[in-house]
Amino acid sequence: MKKESVIDHPLLISYMFYPMRTRYRDSYQHIHTVNITVEDGITLASRFHFAGTDCPTILFWHGNGEVASQYDHSQEYVEMGINFLAVDFRGYGESEGIPTGSNLLHDAITVYEKTPNLLKEIGIVSEQLYIMGRSLGCTAAVEVGRYAQGNISGLILESGRAFTVPVMERIGGFDPKQMEESLGFKNHEKIADIAVPTLIIHGEKDEIIPVSDAKAMYENSAAKAKKLVKIANAGHNDLMMIGHDEYYAAIRNFIF
Repeated sequence: MKKESVIDHPLLISYMFYPMRTRYRDSYQHIHTVNITVEDGITLASRFHFAGTDCPTILFWHGNGEVASQYDHSQEYVEMGINFLAVDFRGYGESEGIPTGSNLLHDAITVYEKTPNLLKEIGIVSEQLYIMGRSLGCTAAVEVGRYAQGNISGLILESGRAFTVPVMERIGGFDPKQMEESLGFKNHEKIADIAVPTLIIHGEKDEIIPVSDAKAMYENSAAKAKKLVKIANAGHNDLMMIGHDEYYAAIRNFIF
């Protein structure tokens, strides 16, 4: 009998997703809300930071306790000359629906497929598209990276998780028969199929997702052009603050 995936298990969902609702206001001249329909009756909200029509674009998924508008204060991408599209999960920000593991993977692919036309409508002529995720968002990014392969310019993973079983062990309450990586999100397995240039950034003192996950993802990546940047003294939620300059320099050097 085929074993069922655990990615929609109620215990795992309650640990992984912390939906926050908020209203978005286009109070910034270069940032505005873009709605993306992922299935009938379900629209995801995203925030698009405009740098220029001929600039490369990052398609970004945030962490589980965040919303896209929290990145409205990050001017670094626009200042570097990078368009930045931050997408919410279902139930986050102004997005509709309920977040689950299956929905996350489905929506990631759907959003990616719609992004080229979306960018054309905005007036973006550059075909350079980078896929990026932070924390939980890395699961979406890895899913797209494997699906898109040579159609994207590169993959950026920040503070991402390689394995699902350690999360299940931390939560507790799972049937021992469910404790298999093959039943989880399989990020570590999927990255072995992704050959596009890859950048992995992780805090050395990450207390939520250990830096060993980043090392495992780096070592298993199929990319010939890949780099692992470890930010000294940085944890999971203070990485961009402690390693601000190193963080954005790594992204700038990777893209340009």
